[in-house]
Amino acid sequence: MSLRGADILVKGLLAAGVTRIFSLSGNHIMPVYDALVGSGIEIVHTRHEAAAVHMADAWARLSGQVGVALVTGGQGHANAAAALCTAWQGEVPVLLLSGHAPLNQIGLGAFQELDQVAMAAPAAKAAWAARTPGGMAADVAKAMSIALSGRPGPVHLSLPTDVLEGEAVEPALPTPAATPMPLSPTTAGLVAQAIAQAKRPVLVAPPALCTPAGFALQRGLEAASGLPVLPMQSPRGLADPTLGLLREVLGQADLVVLIGKALDFTLGFGKPMPAECRFILLEPEGALLARAQGLLGERITLAALADPTSAITALTAAVSPGHAEWAATVREAIGWRPAEWATPQAPGAIRSATLCAAVNDAVARHGATFICDGGEIGQWGMAMVKAGTRAVNGVAGAIGVGIPFAIGGSAAGGIGARAARNAPVIALMGDGSFGFHMAEIDTAARHGLPFVAVVGNDSRWNAEHQIQLRDYGANRAHGCELAPGTRYDLVAVALGGHGEQVTEVAEIGPAIDRAIASGKPAVVNVVLDGQPAPTLKR
Repeated sequence: MSLRGADILVKGLLAAGVTRIFSLSGNHIMPVYDALVGSGIEIVHTRHEAAAVHMADAWARLSGQVGVALVTGGQGHANAAAALCTAWQGEVPVLLLSGHAPLNQIGLGAFQELDQVAMAAPAAKAAWAARTPGGMAADVAKAMSIALSGRPGPVHLSLPTDVLEGEAVEPALPTPAATPMPLSPTTAGLVAQAIAQAKRPVLVAPPALCTPAGFALQRGLEAASGLPVLPMQSPRGLADPTLGLLREVLGQADLVVLIGKALDFTLGFGKPMPAECRFILLEPEGALLARAQGLLGERITLAALADPTSAITALTAAVSPGHAEWAATVREAIGWRPAEWATPQAPGAIRSATLCAAVNDAVARHGATFICDGGEIGQWGMAMVKAGTRAVNGVAGAIGVGIPFAIGGSAAGGIGARAARNAPVIALMGDGSFGFHMAEIDTAARHGLPFVAVVGNDSRWNAEHQIQLRDYGANRAHGCELAPGTRYDLVAVALGGHGEQVTEVAEIGPAIDRAIASGKPAVVNVVLDGQPAPTLKR
């Protein structure tokens, strides 16, 4: 039977297990929309292409499936491609499908003609344009397999309109699968032996393992080895407030095992570790092993190609418990927080630490999934809010993902154990972050995807303001102000959600409870006396 390329594309998505696509419509992808009718794949129709990618990103992190975004060509693709950076640095399997000018018009000045593949390539594991209608399903399977294999990450596939509308005989439908890069039992045994012989070993996990499944694997390795596993997914690296006194821990280490974690700026390129500290690298990319060799030289005692999941699984089977005293030292340092953070705030303007303490209580009270976004307020949230399921803006350091992440997280709430406990989504962000994608509250309302956005409203881009104060002086601080008194909660109401403004500490928790109870996308607008990001040092 002869089918359009768009129909074969959709059949390929179904064969891959896709049930939901985050999308913004446009001319180039109307054949795909037509093919999706009656397919069983839901379209979450967004208000901005970048938001569609961010939603797919959060969906992938929290569901364990490849997140799929579908946008139109030209400017639509350009908007979406910018969001790939967060998924790329976050090591998240995302498939960006973008409409594209017809192949038979390329070079002739086609409508919205653009080198989309070249635009996406720097922030993707692979990028290409489909060439034949009959190859569409194979293109999908290839793209998803690449996204899942090695170090996970985003992949881009452009969809020329003449390929979508062209016809071909229905092909066999391949099923995507990650190509494993196993760590051999022999090599895992050598790593385990090195850990046992070290006095102060440190185990480090990558962003790819900062998912519900990845955290479960980390807990398994901790139980088997007796050692904490330190997940790194913050652009602040050694100053990541989630990890307390990480710099102090690494400053004492005599062995650092990077389980798929790239040696990069987040680890200070290895310089903060003592000169006698040795490294073991379990890394899925040969180029990054070579890069690390150039940085560390003979300090690398063992290096092997392996994907993070395979590496941590093999290592868990090989290690034995030990290092009880050192493990206790590491746990104490990572969990350390200043005592004054636990001191109730005196009456007055709400401070960042106070807000995050209240959010932490609400997350615990409701068993919520926690989304964290923003500059200074985001760092307070990562330092203070503990959650079994979470997603943060990540190593890319790009803010503005909070609302799309919350919607993607709400959509992923229908999957697995989280659905059984009907957990809500609480997203913390600043007023600057909120402004990027506030229109997506309309998306959440239309699709019945509730969440609570807790907005720390200090009326400024506080991260940049703090840089100005620190580096140039208060008399040169300018250009970072936002309008005081803006009622972001009323934006939510206008777009079909629930909104409340909070000016008193005692009202934060009750306002979050009411927002969850509303069953709508909600904004709790907290008037804040913003603080600099926390700096953890004894």
